[in-house]
Amino acid sequence: MKVILETTRLFLRELSLADLDFAAEMRADPEVMRYYPRYYSRDETEAWVRKQIDLYHTQNHALWLAVDRDTLQPVGHVGLVRQLVDGVEEREVGYMIHRTFWRRGFATEAAIGTRDHAFDTLGLERVISLIHPDNVPSQGVARKLGMAPERRTLFNGFEHLLYSVSSSRGGHGSGT
Repeated sequence: MKVILETTRLFLRELSLADLDFAAEMRADPEVMRYYPRYYSRDETEAWVRKQIDLYHTQNHALWLAVDRDTLQPVGHVGLVRQLVDGVEEREVGYMIHRTFWRRGFATEAAIGTRDHAFDTLGLERVISLIHPDNVPSQGVARKLGMAPERRTLFNGFEHLLYSVSSSRGGHGSGT
């Protein structure tokens, strides 16, 4: 399982089927999935993990497993996802932290590392985050990434706020 990036407290690595128990538990938690259309069964989560593994090979990125460097405990999924938004291909910094690890700054730390990876390693000029309008904590994470709300949009049939930030080629800082 390839490590993609490291932050002060975390490393982000590719998912494997060995991570299915954690992923299934997190994606079945109604609180974690509050701003998603529904939560997922174990079989649906296994298909999702397999899709991430495939995306590593076809797109060179997807959502990764965020792991606490001290305990080696997984804390969530964070990464970079291709999205088609209003007919335009965008790269989204996505983050989902398991409820047990909320309010510790893991989402912000991992998302900043992902943003920096997108700009500094992949050479992207812009990244976005699509956020449910009621998800105030996620909007706070986006602001800490230097993102600003750009507009409301329908994505997968649901209203989202589209937050974005452009690379300033060195001006965004590491934040870790």
